[in-house]
Amino acid sequence: MAKEFNRSQRVGDLIQKELATIIRVSVRDTGMGLVTISAVKLSTDLAYAKVFVTCLGSGSGNVLGQSSDKAAILAMLNDHAAKFRHQLSKILTTRIVPKLQFMFDESLEQANKLTSLIDSLHSEDPDNY
Repeated sequence: MAKEFNRSQRVGDLIQKELATIIRVSVRDTGMGLVTISAVKLSTDLAYAKVFVTCLGSGSGNVLGQSSDKAAILAMLNDHAAKFRHQLSKILTTRIVPKLQFMFDESLEQANKLTSLIDSLHSEDPDNY
């Protein structure tokens, strides 16, 4: 049986796809590395959207690990949120274009921590596995 999706999920997926293109063009010139949108969570009335982003690499090609890098990227994205919203309004066919709030997605960092913990357990006692 097919999984049913509500309207906010469908619009969120569309916003994620279109914002990825818009941000890729905008961030290319700043040298901030690869900024990807991992999820978009919309309110039920489609007025507000939380956009979860992950950031990989900087100008030097390293994985961003410092909170100052994350804060700078989030500040830049939130400063340009009105411009992104305006560009989305030209693409979306909905009456309401949601107000965008960018947040950092912590799931990749949590997954890396869990993986390193599991690896450390395996390296400490390899006979039990």
